[in-house]
Amino acid sequence: RNFFTKRTKELKPAVQSAPGWKLFGKVPPRENLPKDSKIIQQEYEARTGRMYKPPPPSARRKNIEFEPLSTTALILEDRPANLPAKSLEEALRHRQEYDEMVAEAKKREIKEAHKRKRIMRERFKQEENIASAMVIWVNEILPNWEGMRATRRVRELWWQGLPPSVRGKVWSLAVGNELNITPELYEIFLSRAKERWKSFSETSSENDIEDAGASVADREASLELIKLDISRTFPSLYIFQKGGPYHDLLHSVLGAYTCYRPDVGYVQGMSFIAAVLILNLEEADAFIAFANLLNKPCQLAFFRVDHSMMLKYFAAFEVFFEENLPKLFLHFKSYSLTPDIYLIDWIFTLYSKSLPLDLACRVWDVFCRDGEEFLFRTGLGILRLYEDILLQMDFIHIAQFLTKLPEDITSEKLFGCIAAVQMQNSNKKWAQVFASLMKDNKEGDKNHSPALKS
Repeated sequence: RNFFTKRTKELKPAVQSAPGWKLFGKVPPRENLPKDSKIIQQEYEARTGRMYKPPPPSARRKNIEFEPLSTTALILEDRPANLPAKSLEEALRHRQEYDEMVAEAKKREIKEAHKRKRIMRERFKQEENIASAMVIWVNEILPNWEGMRATRRVRELWWQGLPPSVRGKVWSLAVGNELNITPELYEIFLSRAKERWKSFSETSSENDIEDAGASVADREASLELIKLDISRTFPSLYIFQKGGPYHDLLHSVLGAYTCYRPDVGYVQGMSFIAAVLILNLEEADAFIAFANLLNKPCQLAFFRVDHSMMLKYFAAFEVFFEENLPKLFLHFKSYSLTPDIYLIDWIFTLYSKSLPLDLACRVWDVFCRDGEEFLFRTGLGILRLYEDILLQMDFIHIAQFLTKLPEDITSEKLFGCIAAVQMQNSNKKWAQVFASLMKDNKEGDKNHSPALKS
């Protein structure tokens, strides 16, 4: 401390008396006021004998709407005095390049403005259509559901997408309740699930949690998988994450189902189906629709991992794949790329994980109308939409592309491609083709049975 104090005292008078210093020489003391830029310019002209001459008016830029920045400025500005001046030809070329840039920018701006207007018009028209459709559904169709659901008018209106306000109600009616589940039954299975979670967290006693012949390890793994999968369900929405408004609700529906159907348990992909239902229905209604939906033949085959049935569905899909997209079918065959590589994920989650949520809901709308056939028709629609791109890809890139579809896929384009898909082969519809595959399989089993051989 003493050292720095002495140095400060010694240097003080020197600093006061000495003029200021700059990097390349002395300048006037700091006390002097800074000179005006005009005075500095005059002193420079007096010392060097050079006079600053502003460029003639003709050389100045005229009628420029905005000050050019960065590259544009370099195009228009004259070079510094110490560099060779631009030739007339170069100056004209730069001017032309600049004018082209400005014109292109204006063109882009006009195009973007037109695009915004078009989107707003389409949105306004869509809102009007939804509002008018909602009135028809509420006042005419829903009160007379059984009599009107199969009419041509209702089917056409259904194809265009259900209004969000009636979507849940229509889904419930279309899926039905063959299992005769009541809200009270849901509460019973939910209380069982809560008891099981409690017993796992506290004692993990085998006697308390054994049920329906299922092993404790399997049941515990199933419940743990639910917790893990809930956090992965629509992560961008955040509403199903821990602390979100629908986290506990989704956990309850999935937990209750594992108690209701211990033979199926929880399978990855179920969380997305339950989440979509929760977004459109009340808790008990969502569980009823969920249980009945998973009891349909196609969903039951996939969620119980019935390999024989799954292979029949894949075989039926390939029949219509070859019929509708022969070139892409052969391309996939050349790489031995089978439907299970991409279809399993689509079917397990009913496209709710693969497509944007609003588009997935519209797929669900028609799926509830047409049944399992529409799931495979949607798959063919996706392949048709991206056929040209897929034909240029190899095995790895096709698998990656179909596993994670582009996010900019639109409802109009996809449903246009789905509408173009013909679900008919040799005058046989989907149900007939699938039935014939099942029949062939049964006959094959009989022919190969040991009893017949003996």
